[in-house]
Amino acid sequence: MQKVTRLFDIPKYQLEKFPLENALVTKYNGKWVGTSSKEYVDKSNALSRGLLRLGVKPNDKIAVISMTNRTEWNICDIGILQVGAQNVPIYPTISENDYEYILNHSEAKYCFVSCQEVLDKVLSISGKLKKLKDIYSFDELSNCTNWSAVLEKGKDASNQDDVEKRKENVQPEDLATLIYTSGTTGRPKGVMLSHNNIVSNTLSAQTRLPLEPGEKILSFLPICHIFERTFSYVAQYLCLEIHFAEGLDKISDNVKEVKPAFMTVVPRLAEKVYDAIIAKGAALTGVKKKLFFWAVELGFKFEPYGKNGWLYEKKLALARKLIFSKWKEGLGGNLKFMASGSAALQPRLGHIFGAAGMPIMECYGLTETSPGISVTELDNKGWKIGKVGRMMDGVEVKIAEDGEILCKGPNVMMGYYKDPEKTAEVIKDNYFHTGDIGEIDSDGFLQITDRKKEMFKTSGGKYVAPQLLENKFKESRFIEQVMVVGEGEKMPAALIQPNFDFLYKWAERHNIVPGENSDIILNDKVISRIQEEVDLANEDFAKWEKVKQFRLTPDVWSIDDGHMTPTMKLRRKIIKEKYLDLYNNIYGR
Repeated sequence: MQKVTRLFDIPKYQLEKFPLENALVTKYNGKWVGTSSKEYVDKSNALSRGLLRLGVKPNDKIAVISMTNRTEWNICDIGILQVGAQNVPIYPTISENDYEYILNHSEAKYCFVSCQEVLDKVLSISGKLKKLKDIYSFDELSNCTNWSAVLEKGKDASNQDDVEKRKENVQPEDLATLIYTSGTTGRPKGVMLSHNNIVSNTLSAQTRLPLEPGEKILSFLPICHIFERTFSYVAQYLCLEIHFAEGLDKISDNVKEVKPAFMTVVPRLAEKVYDAIIAKGAALTGVKKKLFFWAVELGFKFEPYGKNGWLYEKKLALARKLIFSKWKEGLGGNLKFMASGSAALQPRLGHIFGAAGMPIMECYGLTETSPGISVTELDNKGWKIGKVGRMMDGVEVKIAEDGEILCKGPNVMMGYYKDPEKTAEVIKDNYFHTGDIGEIDSDGFLQITDRKKEMFKTSGGKYVAPQLLENKFKESRFIEQVMVVGEGEKMPAALIQPNFDFLYKWAERHNIVPGENSDIILNDKVISRIQEEVDLANEDFAKWEKVKQFRLTPDVWSIDDGHMTPTMKLRRKIIKEKYLDLYNNIYGR
């Protein structure tokens, strides 16, 4: 059987081991359309042949920009890699300036786009693109050549031998992809990942997913991000059906249609699912409402592997039958577990989803580490809520004197593209410096406590870890997003985006005429009520860490408006700039 050492070996491995009728499934015009393992391999080969006829050479860069995950993206990925070229996936929602920078910095020769919206962005800067020869679209568009033209060029298989020679020449250590970090500050950096970087992570991760060939997964996190992309390779290696969601706004519908056994999430999405479920529970009355919140309170105490004893397990079995089974049904009914990455998961969500029989396995890593450094797993007593698991195979981690997590192994990037200086800043003595603060317990489990760069010191000389505070604050149903500030200031404070949906319902019950967002955040009763939530969250922290003041913002923080990165991390510098008046008001300026 095909040995997997390069990324393009994975579809061939699937074809030989457990060929699927529906290896990749995308919805077109309201209908799910499957591509078999054989079609996947055949179309990837056709694309490779077409690229050769377009004159694509080894180490050429080809950009792929898609609004949603879809079959075409994967065929392009494999087709590009097979000819020794590199796939440069780009976030569709970034600015036109970043499009221009990445396409020029990578010297992309060709670009595949998903739809009119992405095409318009690329066309708007086409005059500034130095190396780009042509653009192809996945959707049928009147002003762009369809990607099927490349497949058509590759229809004649007479140059397949040339494709095979190109494949043979690709070594595991060779560059596979350039992934430009979304970055919270400055220009995006091009992370160079080799085939072996990602394959080593894929082969390690697949041993920790108890899933059977033929089971379904739902893919919706951006595949241009290494977290979703590596899990996609894992799913292909495990011979799972990958169904691509239509978009974030359709996940609720798609999950019920697909009924997946597994999916990846980011904490923000888990929070939204939880908030929606709790809102439904709050609308119940009488005995049903009491039962619902009895189950929730029980769920918050959940610990894996029956740690709470037989009496708790008896109560949990009842709660699962009466309440949590409905939660599971709302997510398709077949969900075995989820994997969460990108940011820290609130421990309460780890407890409650575990109690509901839909455990969330936390993963930890960065784009620069392909991405996995550590991961929790259901088996082998590999799950501790609040920890990010044991290290991936071959990955070594040590904690520096200042608490920073240092990592080395086959997963660590080749470096930043065209930037040896920045590479040298993060890779020292063969260890990659993650910028995260953490600790390893006696069982070998890693725990992240904060981002080194995000920790700050008040004017009193005390260190504050904002992420711990922020996760606690977001447990409140009144608080959608929060950013703790106070570097060099006399005290920590917070900028808070309320959960406006919940806040308006609360205001209605308390006879407050809400008006606009900008009105309701200035209402004295609202401010007083959120102060209660702040006081409650503060109870868990030392005196110098407590948030002494806060200000509410009228906007819904979003990726499009620049508050967050595409993986839903806060852009702290931008948020502070946007609300500088509020910040200055807090500190009496």
